[in-house]
Amino acid sequence: MGGLSGQEPLLLRKQNEFDYLNKTPFWVSLTKLILKVVMWVIFIAWATFIFLLPSKFMNDLQGKFIRATRGTIFGTTGSIFLIFSFPIFMIAFLATIRLVLTGEDEHHVKKTAKGPSFRLWTFPVLVDGPFGVVTAAEMIGVILFSVYIIWAVIMYSIRNVDLLSLFHVQDMKEKSALLLELTGLRFGFIGLICLAFLFLPVARGSVLLRAIDIPFEHATRYHVWLGHLTMALFSLHGLFYVIGWAMRGRLVEELIQWKSVGIANLPGVISLAAGLLMWVTSLPGVRRQNFELFFYTHQLYVVFVVFLALHVGDFIFMIAGAGIFLFMLDRFLRFFQSRKTVDILSATCFPCGTVELVLAKPSNLRYNALGWIFLQVPELSWLQWHPFSVSSSPLDGKHHLAILIKVLGDWTEKLKGHILNLSVEQPEMEPLLQQNRKITASVEGPYGHESPYHLMYENLILVAGGIGISPFLAILSDILHRINDSKPCLPRNILIVWAIKKSDELPLLETVDMEAICPLFSDKLNLEIQTFVTRESQPPLEEGKTSKAMNPSISPGFKGCRMSGLVGTGNVVWSGLYVIVSTIGLVITVALLDIFYINPHNIYYWWYKGLLLIGCMAASVVIFGGLVIALWHLWERKTSMKEEPEDNTKKVDILQQNIEISLHKNLEEARSVNTIRYGERPDFQEIFGSHAKSWGNVDIGVIVCGPPTLQSSVAKECRRQNLQRRGHQAIFHFNSHSFDL
Repeated sequence: MGGLSGQEPLLLRKQNEFDYLNKTPFWVSLTKLILKVVMWVIFIAWATFIFLLPSKFMNDLQGKFIRATRGTIFGTTGSIFLIFSFPIFMIAFLATIRLVLTGEDEHHVKKTAKGPSFRLWTFPVLVDGPFGVVTAAEMIGVILFSVYIIWAVIMYSIRNVDLLSLFHVQDMKEKSALLLELTGLRFGFIGLICLAFLFLPVARGSVLLRAIDIPFEHATRYHVWLGHLTMALFSLHGLFYVIGWAMRGRLVEELIQWKSVGIANLPGVISLAAGLLMWVTSLPGVRRQNFELFFYTHQLYVVFVVFLALHVGDFIFMIAGAGIFLFMLDRFLRFFQSRKTVDILSATCFPCGTVELVLAKPSNLRYNALGWIFLQVPELSWLQWHPFSVSSSPLDGKHHLAILIKVLGDWTEKLKGHILNLSVEQPEMEPLLQQNRKITASVEGPYGHESPYHLMYENLILVAGGIGISPFLAILSDILHRINDSKPCLPRNILIVWAIKKSDELPLLETVDMEAICPLFSDKLNLEIQTFVTRESQPPLEEGKTSKAMNPSISPGFKGCRMSGLVGTGNVVWSGLYVIVSTIGLVITVALLDIFYINPHNIYYWWYKGLLLIGCMAASVVIFGGLVIALWHLWERKTSMKEEPEDNTKKVDILQQNIEISLHKNLEEARSVNTIRYGERPDFQEIFGSHAKSWGNVDIGVIVCGPPTLQSSVAKECRRQNLQRRGHQAIFHFNSHSFDL
């Protein structure tokens, strides 16, 4: 495989052919740079303020600002909004403008450095531990959060001791109880700061995640980390208060107290109870054994948020208001997208217990080869949504998208059984859909990286475990299409390492017809596949036979029911307008409420104003956001009407003919690049070491998709290779495609 190491990068030899894609007007580049700098300045200033807030100086400065601005119609709530929430919205607005300037065309696929270099986001630091694989950039974030928590606790503890002297309490028991309550108050405030970040990672189509190119499956990890931290702080908040009240002999009285002015305790108890229930059922052991319990109890976030607003009132709630509002926007948009019924064009059951579904999509739906969708099949359940990696490239076809589903749990078993029930007379031999029956689905997504980072490496090592091969089939297809169509594409050396339990999973590789996509691809791409069958010591007698279950069946019942384009990671202009208009609507709604109701009627109940603020958030999402969604939907319908109608029956016939003609050729071509080893497991030290020598002084992109143990093994080897690197040797860049969301 080292034969190409000294040659010019594939497709870069003809780089001039793609210059038109990289010629960005100077004013656009300058504007994007200015926007990026301004966003970073705003974020750093905001984060610095929050970090220093526990100090007396910054706390006094905040008090002066609140007193200077509370005279507006928005009052103290407006002041807190400007300090804690406005910077987040401002960054979101600027990120939208920058994404629009970037455009939705081809991303710039070019080398950014003359030689290999380390990157914080792809250098694994921790590989074994409670956090899983942690990169250097993630470790910096963990350290900063940890330092902030320790710093805040120390500073607030010092201030609490100083405050005790102002109360002139002589009784030691009373002083201890008061100190406990003050400590609980501080933990509650620190928890609110963490809550300000908690909802940002789970806004799947958020412009903030798109701006920093963090896909939702990675962001979900940060939500989990922040969730544990937030609930630990809120639990300490409640515990210290409970102990203090118990010492005073007023525990029950305080727990059921609902003040009109000040903190209302009972809503806080309800909010904390809902949060604890979500926390307990989200622990790894509970979640793995009973996913449905985790899923259903996690819907209590509505109770948690609403009663938190009743507990603290409007102006304190606004500390975390930006993140919660952006999540509400994302959830409302996902609700509309998921209301549309989508045709399942094809359903295929493989002998290994894997199901392939091909879904109808509009031609303008944007995603890249490392995308995810959330799928619901109404015939199975109206409530359950499950995430699946996309196994097809966007270049495979304008009007369809494929996913591979491993049959593992109750829901997937029901799906397979439903397909077999709709099959022809002998479903065990050829489980194909009947022509007069079909399955429908609802879809959220696709989600994923904003940029196709798999195209940014000249050298790729793709490590998969079992069904983890799914996203790599999409990557392989994407690269082959780009090479065949002369589109920008850096990869020239690709190694796929696939570990499977039994050989009946091998046909999954054949879902990508490499020769049909790119004839004579071996002359243009150095591709090697190493498959390890771990639970079989020798090839089965049936090896070489093609199962009829491999032949897909396209349902001729397609009536134009495609996936909706109303997705946050879709059209940049519309998704940006949705956020901007809804946020402006929130400000207008709150202003109107203050002018015509709160101020004239002297409304001062804290809990009631908190409830009104939640109502304003919901109203602005529904009214202003709904208006943008309606216009977006009309635009989508008008665009789809311009598409040429497909002759679906003709498409079926052509596809079946292509499969029959190219299947044998594809099998032979796959075997020529696929080395199958039985009874062995991958030796990553040997594999990585040998390819590092053959490929030379280059960046090697490593992408792994599989169970946590596989990810840890690969990350450990990447770290070892990088730490032991000498002179002109390769640098391994670790990237994971989450296996268990």
